[in-house]
Amino acid sequence: MPLSNWPPVSVVMPVLNEERHLEEAVGRVLEQEYPGDLEVVLAVGPSKDRTQEIADRLAADDKRITIVPNPTGKTPAGLNTGIAHARYDIVVRVDGHGVLTQGYITRAVEVLDESGADNVGGVMAAEGKTPFEMAVACAYRSRLGLGASTFHQGGKAGPADTVYLGVFRRAALERVGGFDESMHRAQDWELNYRIRKTGGLIWFSPDLSVTYRPRSSLSAVAKQFFHTGQWRREVIRRHPETANKRYLAPPVAVSLLVVGTLLGIIGLITGISLLTLGFLAPLGYGLAVVAGSAMEGRYLPWKALFWLPMVIATMHVSWGLGFIVGLQERPTGPALTSPGTA
Repeated sequence: MPLSNWPPVSVVMPVLNEERHLEEAVGRVLEQEYPGDLEVVLAVGPSKDRTQEIADRLAADDKRITIVPNPTGKTPAGLNTGIAHARYDIVVRVDGHGVLTQGYITRAVEVLDESGADNVGGVMAAEGKTPFEMAVACAYRSRLGLGASTFHQGGKAGPADTVYLGVFRRAALERVGGFDESMHRAQDWELNYRIRKTGGLIWFSPDLSVTYRPRSSLSAVAKQFFHTGQWRREVIRRHPETANKRYLAPPVAVSLLVVGTLLGIIGLITGISLLTLGFLAPLGYGLAVVAGSAMEGRYLPWKALFWLPMVIATMHVSWGLGFIVGLQERPTGPALTSPGTA
């Protein structure tokens, strides 16, 4: 049943170098036809492209849009700044390269009301435009690429460890001190962990879907997943109890690939044939990725299918290497030291 009184909502968007997608992302928010009041707060970082110019033009054209500066350019700082300037008690997080499906905000507010959760979210529906981006999107959605995460693949409604982006009760954000600005990545997972530790509920709903625009080059994917691996290790360093098989699989796989390859090379140099069996590790991995890609990407155009094995291998290896290397310097920014304090 629809709510009788629709609460006002604040949409907070941290944006940096989003020239390509910002206008579409903001446009989809403004086209939501939400029954209550709605505002959009753009926390704009020091971009190297036309992001600031586009943001200024959008704000000039629609009085619902407010622009606030985010001098650090870091996502958690932008989120906290945007939330501080937001007026309303329900906060919708949207990224500059995320595209809300029609009715997303309306349904999210309904799910908040129905579930009593502190944060609700749904499916990260990766969608590419070029053949390469289609391959990346397929890898995001497949078990072979990013595992069995519910918000990548969908599933039944219910409690979750984390959700994509999120629609929050402001009270929950204030209770845990907001986003940890020392977590330059993985800040959403870490925030949801603290909400759960203070008794809050995170709720996944398959009714909620946001189109995600993936990276457009192999080097960009490698950089993204290397940093993701580094920050996942930082999460586990801070919260060791959060380690699980899914997050440890990439570094273990990379270690086996490296060891197997080195043993094989040593076997060739020394003539010890038994050691050359080490090559079975990279060979077996490569065959598994190619076979899995053929299955997962069977619906893709051939150019996208060509890219898929390279994309998946890049994701795995970059993530694993990032996890193994970890952060070389302690992250900057205000850190939160316990689940419920700033």
